[in-house]
Amino acid sequence: MQGFTAAVRPRFVQLVNRPSPKIFSLRAFSSSSSDYGNQSRGGLPRFFSEVFPSSKGSIVRVEGDEFWHMTKVLRLSTNDRVELFNGKGGLVEGCIQRIDRTGLDFEAMEDPKLVLPHHTQWHVFAAFGTLKGGRADWLVEKCTELGAQSVTPLLTERSPSISENRVDRLQRVILAATKQCQRLHEMVLNPPMKVDSLLPIVAQSKLSFVATAEATPLVTALSSSRKESSGMIIVGPEGDFTEEEVNMIMEAGATAVGLGPHRLRVETATMALLATLMLWSDSQQLPNA
Repeated sequence: MQGFTAAVRPRFVQLVNRPSPKIFSLRAFSSSSSDYGNQSRGGLPRFFSEVFPSSKGSIVRVEGDEFWHMTKVLRLSTNDRVELFNGKGGLVEGCIQRIDRTGLDFEAMEDPKLVLPHHTQWHVFAAFGTLKGGRADWLVEKCTELGAQSVTPLLTERSPSISENRVDRLQRVILAATKQCQRLHEMVLNPPMKVDSLLPIVAQSKLSFVATAEATPLVTALSSSRKESSGMIIVGPEGDFTEEEVNMIMEAGATAVGLGPHRLRVETATMALLATLMLWSDSQQLPNA
């Protein structure tokens, strides 16, 4: 969605100096639209790299956390085969060419592939800043696994803040979950947003749902919803939105939906809404998704 910015991540890799360096270009990628069930590529260990090899035979340097995971946790060694992904759909198979004390050299054994997302892009706005005991981590982890395009911490009257340290931790949770579930497009964690700033985005969205008590059941609402390539999910804090906040969000264009007769926790409501909408959107044939 327009206006969203991804959190800045420390760079894990750098290109190895070569006499004739190869220039990175998306044109070197072969494009693929295969579904996510076929992306494990034989189950090779997969690691994140912002800098990507441009073609077969290119070498990139892996350092930092990913280097530690590869050599100290999994104890991989020279000539072991692994995969690199860049969180933007890029995937390449290669092998470890050389290891030293500060990093390792990865050599691409094929041209990188670019897998394009093909399902509806769901953007989650959830007021989870006050959640305790790892519940916010769980929410973000499951949003990653289910395939949300982005998550934005929503600041409301009853959940007015979220610590910067927590945001940094959540970014690490997202990367770990992305690797674990074999996802190629990394979920974006946006900066916290107030309800007032959310309203213009709702107004521009053609498909947005806000979870509220005693509203029309979600499945009923979906029966009359139009097919779109992008949508929004809005979930309030513990204690729910205030009446004024709900009214503002609905006046901006969101559809209020109910999730059953029971009172749900923030993370439970988010998962119920996202899982249902992912299954619904994946069952639709979107010509421009």
